Order: sequence, then structure tokens, then C-alpha cells
Amino acid sequence: MSRLQPPQHSSEVKVAFPAEHVLLLTFNRPKQLNAMTPRMSEDLKVLLDWFEDEPDLWVVIVTGEGRIFCAGADLKAWNNDQQSGITREQENVAANVHGFGSISRRQSNKPIIAAVVGGAYGGGMEMLLNCDLVIASDDAKFALPEVKRGVVAIQGGIPRLASTAGHQLASEMLLLGKTIDAADARNRFGFVNTVVPASEVISTALATAQQIVVNSPDAVQSTKHGLLLAQKLNFSESVLTHAWSPHSRQVYKGVNIKEGLKAFAEKRSPAWANPKL
Repeated sequence: MSRLQPPQHSSEVKVAFPAEHVLLLTFNRPKQLNAMTPRMSEDLKVLLDWFEDEPDLWVVIVTGEGRIFCAGADLKAWNNDQQSGITREQENVAANVHGFGSISRRQSNKPIIAAVVGGAYGGGMEMLLNCDLVIASDDAKFALPEVKRGVVAIQGGIPRLASTAGHQLASEMLLLGKTIDAADARNRFGFVNTVVPASEVISTALATAQQIVVNSPDAVQSTKHGLLLAQKLNFSESVLTHAWSPHSRQVYKGVNIKEGLKAFAEKRSPAWANPKL
């Protein structure tokens, strides 16, 4: 994987390739609790757009350096803008099609795994809510405290939490600005898949990614596309749109379906090819 050359980016995001077909992105402002800056957000956009187009990368893990995944927006900088009369929040939300950190509203057909140590707040929470799988440390805390600061979780967190937890539980976090622990995030609210000790978060996320990449990338990406359609369309529309999509065509007309069925008949592990949409 070392042959892959990611696009240029600042030191606010670290890039690694911990396993074949797996990209690891690490928010790298630990002293600031990985609070999002415009520079970090732009780095993430460039790197994730590259990930989307790189056929040899099938899964991305996002995590944070230090003791917390992401504390959300840089409120000090936001305060300076407000006090100076610079108010472009509505325009910025509309223009930023991928949402907070280029993740909270990103519609990727490739799986995104959040590896959360310590917890996530505000925009950091909105990002992980849009990830497909969330691995959290057992000491992690989660909150959408925007209402306590006079702002709103407007970058996708409201509909994503409501669809995952239901109206009443979502209201508990959103209207109270309540902080919950990892056990509640998994057992009551349902947006965390696995809770492990902090020292095991990255290894567990990597093991989860490797469970994905043993499957056909064509089938995985088509399935992810189907999940995205299910968020937007009714049942029949979702099924038919998925069936006629380029992703389904790639599955049923591509080489990996032949390889998967042949490997099954021959009682061996399949050797998947990179997708070619």
C-alpha cells in the first residue's frame, strides 16, 4: 500500500495505510482536542475525495490523536467571527455539501468506520453519526451540546440521530444538550456498534475493516449504495433504483461475482479485483 500517494495536506491530518485496501485518517490537533479548523476540514475533503476515486482503497477509518476523537468546532474562532459581525453560517452550511469535517453529510459508497477514543462533541458527534460503524472506548462520552451555546447541530446530526435513536431519545440529547456514556450510546441510542478499552479501539476498528475487505468490494459498495437510498426513498423506489444503478450493474456484470461463485464451488478464498465503475 505504500505505493499509494495521497494528495498534499497539512499536519492537521495524518494519513496511514494500516492494511491492504484500508485508509486511516487521524485528526491531529490533540492539544485543541481535535477541534475542527477550516484547514483540517479542507484537508479531509481533499483526502476523502481522493479515497472515493482510488479503486485500491475500499474502507476508511477516521480517528483522533490524543484523548478525544473531536470536540467539534473551534468555538473561540467562531466567537471571534460573531463578535466581529461575520455571520455566514447559513451560507456555509448550504455550500458545504459534505457537512462538518467533510464527513457529517458525505454520501460515500465506501464504508467509513469511526474509531472513537475519549468521546465526541458537537460537530465531532455529527461526523460519527454519518459513519457506517462506530468503535468506541469504554470511557467515551458523547454530546450534541449546541443548544447550550446558542447554536444548532445543523450539519446532519439531527436527522441522523432521529433516524437511529427515534424522536424521543434524539430529543434527549438535542434539546437538553445531554452528555451520554458509551454504554448508553450503544444500548439505548444505538449509534455505537462496539465498546472496548481505549487501548483496543484502533485494533478493533482495523479488525472490523479487515472483515469488510475480505468481501467483494463491488458487493460492499453496492450494498452501501442501497443503504443510502433507503434513507431517501420509500421501499419500492429504493429497491428499484438500487436494482438499476451502476453499482448493481458492476456487481452482476463484473468479474467479482464470477470469482466469488467459482471460489465457493472450488472451496477456496476468492481473490477480488478492484471495482471498475
